[in-house]
Amino acid sequence: MEGKAVQKRTAEEEQGVEEFKQFLRIKTISQEGHKGANWEAVRFLQALLDQMGLHTKTVECIQGKPILIATLVGEEPSLPSILLNSHYDVVPAVEAMWKVDPWAAVEDEEGNIFGRGTQDMKYIVALRQLIKEGKKFKRTIHLTFVPDEEIGGVQGMKEFVVTDDFKNLNVALALDEGLANPTDKFTVFYGERAVWWLKVKSTGPAGHGSRFIKNTAMEKLLRSVQQFLAFRAEQEARLEAHPGCQHAAVKAEKLGDVVTLNLTMLQVSLKTLRTVSSRLNAS
Repeated sequence: MEGKAVQKRTAEEEQGVEEFKQFLRIKTISQEGHKGANWEAVRFLQALLDQMGLHTKTVECIQGKPILIATLVGEEPSLPSILLNSHYDVVPAVEAMWKVDPWAAVEDEEGNIFGRGTQDMKYIVALRQLIKEGKKFKRTIHLTFVPDEEIGGVQGMKEFVVTDDFKNLNVALALDEGLANPTDKFTVFYGERAVWWLKVKSTGPAGHGSRFIKNTAMEKLLRSVQQFLAFRAEQEARLEAHPGCQHAAVKAEKLGDVVTLNLTMLQVSLKTLRTVSSRLNAS
């Protein structure tokens, strides 16, 4: 089937698309960006924002992981501000699983652009258009572009929020995260799910494999895992309860109403009497 050709763009739209592609080609993988790509991305974004007339500043809490702050001063700058927080890092891309180069920002005949990071948190061109149209904002708006969001933000936003640079922004409301939407409807979420990393450690006796060893570490751990999985099944059932049935006694809940639980890692070690003895002797 022949694809639908992309409509002719205006000069402004073409500029935005090309800038978008340029940004996508910067390989800001979370674990690798500190080697140079992070600064490349920040300088690229800073140049765009400077051209728009925003006040920009960079803060480097962790070497190689800069944070970009851009400010659009409001009509009443004494009021607490609005913060639009964004991240420029991306997760890795397994190139063998892609039909195109994930770092090439490939555009097809229909105008679809393929690449790592195409949907997540891209809005500078929209803001540029609002400024061009003369849109005024009562409150000052700050934009922040941070690293490490994809891996928890420990060396990104966590470091930034304790600095005077952040406190001086005088933030009243922060919007964090945003995705492209194919329609004119935009859903605003006022809550956030928090992550809780739980580590369960189980110990037990070792022994010769010819015997029935009692209370092994694995036996104890399995009891815990079975309880975790039972809780997981209960939460999943709440999420999927009676989909589409308006007369059901139990109403299907949304993802934010339940707790998701995943067992992601299992580590096993064995200490023999000899290794224990050597450790005791070394101490």
